[in-house]
Amino acid sequence: MYAQITTDIKQDYYQQNFPNDGQRFIAWYLRNIHLRDPIQTKDDITDGADDKQIDAIFVDDDTATIFVIQGKFIGGSTIDAEPLREVLSSWIQMQDLVRLQEVGNNKLKQKLSELARALEDEYEVCFELLTTGVLSESARKDLATFQKQLAEMSNKEEFPATLILVDESEIRRRYNLSLDRENPVLSHDLDLSLCQILPTTVADTNVVIAVVPLSECIKFPGIKDGTLFQKNVRQSLGLSNVVNKGIKNTIYSDRHRDFFFFHNGITAICNKIERKDSKLHLQGVSVVNGCQSLSTILSCSERVKSLKDTSLLFRFYEIPQRERADKISINTNSQSAVKPRDLRSNDRRVLNLKRTYEQKFNNGYFITQRGEIAPADKDKMLIVDLSDFGKYLISWHSQRPNIAYSETKIFDKYFEQLFKREYRSENISALNFWMNRVLKAWSKDNPLGLNETLLVMRAYAPYHHLYAVSMCFGIGNNQSDRVPDPDACRLKAQSANMVDDIVKIAGISLNMALEAAANESQPSNRVFSPQNWIKTKTCLAGINSGIRNYYSMLPIMPGGKEVKSKLDAAILLEADDFENRWAAD
Repeated sequence: MYAQITTDIKQDYYQQNFPNDGQRFIAWYLRNIHLRDPIQTKDDITDGADDKQIDAIFVDDDTATIFVIQGKFIGGSTIDAEPLREVLSSWIQMQDLVRLQEVGNNKLKQKLSELARALEDEYEVCFELLTTGVLSESARKDLATFQKQLAEMSNKEEFPATLILVDESEIRRRYNLSLDRENPVLSHDLDLSLCQILPTTVADTNVVIAVVPLSECIKFPGIKDGTLFQKNVRQSLGLSNVVNKGIKNTIYSDRHRDFFFFHNGITAICNKIERKDSKLHLQGVSVVNGCQSLSTILSCSERVKSLKDTSLLFRFYEIPQRERADKISINTNSQSAVKPRDLRSNDRRVLNLKRTYEQKFNNGYFITQRGEIAPADKDKMLIVDLSDFGKYLISWHSQRPNIAYSETKIFDKYFEQLFKREYRSENISALNFWMNRVLKAWSKDNPLGLNETLLVMRAYAPYHHLYAVSMCFGIGNNQSDRVPDPDACRLKAQSANMVDDIVKIAGISLNMALEAAANESQPSNRVFSPQNWIKTKTCLAGINSGIRNYYSMLPIMPGGKEVKSKLDAAILLEADDFENRWAAD
């Protein structure tokens, strides 16, 4: 991997945007492993003077994780404990964010504001020690000690965090997985010389019961990035979860040999199970019960590697049928209570939306299950994902795009408010239509000339753009305190051939709002954080102000009167086309 990375970072993007190979290495990792785009990658890197041993930070809202990265780019050399001490230093300093903001560089200050917001939402912190070198034996012992300290701190709920060593072999494994990230089909080979297995058949289904050493458990692919659990009804509940605390306590206690008896075991389904020589080949493996356990075990990886007599029970089922696998996932998750948001895909209101939408649009498809793939014969423009749809609803009908970044809040705290109504299939299609048009403006070509800072927030800022589209109609009809019907907006804009113009106005207004906020004076020792600004209600007032300013200035622009007349006709709606905002806060 070192040779490949050395070659890759000679590309123009890395050479022109980063001053040294250390930063280029971090940038390569962010782009190729975490799949950050070029603009996000530049924004994530904090390396430089006063970086306080933090090379990069980014917040992943999809996995509710804050990644803090420290990198060492060296070819094949053994490295001592110095990088670990740097990670330890950053961990200690991050426990006093106010002080760290005072002494950190501007990039770090901005990122720490975003980090503080994520911590309020109970995001997990994951330190990644990234290196192409090999840790010395003493460094590995220090790593094990540090992981134990982190485990003990999370037990006390004092800044819970994990530390993962991403060495050359792990970089290669993650790189290979990232090539198939969009539709991951994971396979894994269990070494039968280390495991005990009992193959059998139950209800015409191939079943393998296995006793697997804990040190082999952390070798399963897709634990940290969640791809191993794509058929699970939930992802990790975090390090402070009561059950996960118990797992860590057992691993670090003298009773670790009893782990097998204390734990209910792991349930995994596979597309195919084959015994090949001294290996048990698991094709298309996915853990449907055991996400909490494997994630927690991985966080104690160095301790786990040293345990020679500690095992875990696995149940492998050869079940390629998705519906049957989903039922197994739901019925086997009892160790930690399944929260309502975990099962929304099976909620009767969601299933009713799916049925009515697909009946109305024969070429459409409503995806309710995470990881589900729409049939190839369906119209891509009519495919709607439940997760995305919830974000459309809260952005348009609740007028709160600043909450759209949090899938957890939408499908837990606000679910009853968003999905309690009968909702017209035409409006589902209309919201999807508007969002597809919005996303065209967020392409790499950046046709609207959006501020680069906005493009960094491509994961959630487009929902503010969608909100701005709705406000173009609301403000234009003097109904800014009410919400327009999405389908009525679409039909009126299409009839006037003004869809792209309205999307453009909305995007420009969002851009103006950000730039106005960035130019406002900040308190001492504070820097403006676009990522925090866009998650507050303040940004909504800025967007509305931007739309009003655009409307008022349009008539005095060259040819503006004609455009204004056409725009007025395109956004004019009836009073019955508006309704009250759906409360979401």
